[in-house]
Amino acid sequence: MRVIFMGTPDFAVGTLEALAGSEHEVVLALSQPDRPKGRGHSLQPTPVKAAAERLGIPVIQPLKIREAMETLEQTEADVIVVAAFGQIIPKEILKMKKYGCVNVHASLLPKYRGAAPIQWALLNGEKESGVTIMQMDEGLDTGDMLAKVVVPLDEEETGGSLFDRLSAAGAKLCVETLGRLERGEIVPEKQGESPTAYASMLKKSMGKIDWTKDAASIERLVRALNPWPSAYTRLFGKTLKIWKCHVVPEGVRKGACGEVIELRKDAILVQTGEGILSITELQLEGKARMETSAFLRGYKIEPGLLLPAEKEA
Repeated sequence: MRVIFMGTPDFAVGTLEALAGSEHEVVLALSQPDRPKGRGHSLQPTPVKAAAERLGIPVIQPLKIREAMETLEQTEADVIVVAAFGQIIPKEILKMKKYGCVNVHASLLPKYRGAAPIQWALLNGEKESGVTIMQMDEGLDTGDMLAKVVVPLDEEETGGSLFDRLSAAGAKLCVETLGRLERGEIVPEKQGESPTAYASMLKKSMGKIDWTKDAASIERLVRALNPWPSAYTRLFGKTLKIWKCHVVPEGVRKGACGEVIELRKDAILVQTGEGILSITELQLEGKARMETSAFLRGYKIEPGLLLPAEKEA
């Protein structure tokens, strides 16, 4: 197939590269406009733009997708593949090419429609995730399903590790699905109602730890929001990011919510609303990420120290 590709972040790069290296031909790529980044606020190309240029694929970056309507109409293609593009696709574009618009979505639809399906699957304690290739319609991730692949989740799965695994799985599945679609081997499947809430976009404020919650929920928060926006609390008047932790098997209540109840050679144990959390990797504002054993050699922490227990309003 001749493919127009729409995508913006790292997640989409694997699919673009897989399509470019397959029997299909990517004739045009679309990505969001470059954004200022870093201290100098210099414009940086999106990951998809950088990949397209490296692969020799023409790329355009419309501020609004309708600005590219004429270019899309004039570009000879069989299908438009969309992977985390970041804009709503108008009806006119959805129906523009023979096979319409096909989306690579990082969940097992109809679960986790929305912008952050990877992190919400972890936040909710799912045992598996996956990728769905979907025929796009005018709804939000409601189109007919063309193919799925299941990805079992590891007990220590983070948002970052699952992001990488689903990106690779989606890239492979997309290439296979386009071939099957062209050969007429796919019978689209209706989704039905979603059993979960909309997987809304992540906000930095989501990472503030509420120590009145149970240890298992906080541990999932730490993994789901790693690497961004990260889970954090306050210590010495500064932000303290928690990168790794686990639930301590013994769940006997020993202190107030957020209270440091024990120090071990390689861990800080904190009382939660239910259970105890053992922190093994952290990062104090302005300092490098480090294991707790190294942190305790440089900072004096005493049992009884109380971390802020409630989320800020």
